Amino acid sequence: MLPLRDHNPIRTTPFVNYLLIALNVLMFFWEVQLGRNFEPALVQVAFIPARFWQGGMLVPELIRIFVSMFLHGGLLHIGGNMLYLWIFGDNIEDRLGHFPYLVFYLACGFLATLAHAFFNPASRMPSIGASGAIAGVLGAYLILFPTARVTTLIPIIFFIIVREIPAVFLLGFWFVIQFFSGWGSLGAAQDTGGVAYFAHIGGFVAGMILVVLFGGLRRSRRPPPPQWYGY
Repeated sequence: MLPLRDHNPIRTTPFVNYLLIALNVLMFFWEVQLGRNFEPALVQVAFIPARFWQGGMLVPELIRIFVSMFLHGGLLHIGGNMLYLWIFGDNIEDRLGHFPYLVFYLACGFLATLAHAFFNPASRMPSIGASGAIAGVLGAYLILFPTARVTTLIPIIFFIIVREIPAVFLLGFWFVIQFFSGWGSLGAAQDTGGVAYFAHIGGFVAGMILVVLFGGLRRSRRPPPPQWYGY
């Protein structure tokens, strides 16, 4: 299932969400212009679980975690991630506030990367992508707006339909897929690349917890402004 848009109005301009999307796109352009130097550069700047657990210098490794959150492996990778961030991130920023949302997003990405490293300690593959942080946004959305309607593209065998479904069904289905795919990948070769399922799982769970700690449940949506009529 692929979300196309949600029907959940916001009251503030989500400029932090716009900034995060812009930074991801700019970093992707930087990757593209590297050409043949992309892979050597990736090894230097991206997070690698095995290198992290080998006990290297802490500060460079922490920096690599945050840099990796803005790197992507191709157009489909960044396109899918930015679509989810565009649809669901604005409502989380609207509820938490601009700066708390930025901290929340980075914290989810950080914890998601650690979850990936914990379950793949021997992997020497660079771990890149915003999906761990975005999974945190999805987890927060599930907690705050489970009944929000989301226009979703649904493939059914040879047909594709578009329907509005509650966020709890879409995001719950997404998490179940990540959960079973993650546990099913345990024991597989760790240096063949692929999807970092445990980053998705860790980020999603982190988002569900952190949005509560950040006061998301206490910050109810402000009442609409009064209507004025001229005579």
